[in-house]
Amino acid sequence: MSDAQNTGSNAAADTRPLRLRDALRQARIEAADRTGVVVDLRDAEVARLEILNEALDPLFAQVPDQVDLFDRGISQGDTPRLWIDVVAHVAMGRDKRIYRFVQDTRFGRIVIAESHEVAAIVEAVTDYVARRMIEREHALVATPEPSAIEKPRRSRFWTFALGFVVGVVALFGLALFAALRP
Repeated sequence: MSDAQNTGSNAAADTRPLRLRDALRQARIEAADRTGVVVDLRDAEVARLEILNEALDPLFAQVPDQVDLFDRGISQGDTPRLWIDVVAHVAMGRDKRIYRFVQDTRFGRIVIAESHEVAAIVEAVTDYVARRMIEREHALVATPEPSAIEKPRRSRFWTFALGFVVGVVALFGLALFAALRP
């Protein structure tokens, strides 16, 4: 009977690791499949963002060269994004089919536009680019260039001359005071 128990326990010991080994193998295969799906989803997101980027080419071809507000490009990270400038970008929504155009502000992130259609996002980006260019023009008009502001040089000279005279008189007074002192 001890032989039967021994044989039974050996068979149980042989089946458990085998089952665990098979289960681990199956889990690794499933994890690889899921990883493949995640990579495929990320590649699909990047491909959709590249389609939008190409659709934006005519818009950015019209932006003058001296306007350096926009730095368009696709960043590939955990969440691929099409950057319009340093504060606005387009990312794919949770369902990976909807474009979400967002802007980061002091008060948090705001959604400017959301759509499944490339044309709607292109229109929203066009409006955004126009607003940013107008803001730039207003900023340039409001602050004059530093070379346009000239201060008279005479005031600097007379300030220096007055300081020099006061210093000479103070030294002369100090020397006179030291000489008269017993």
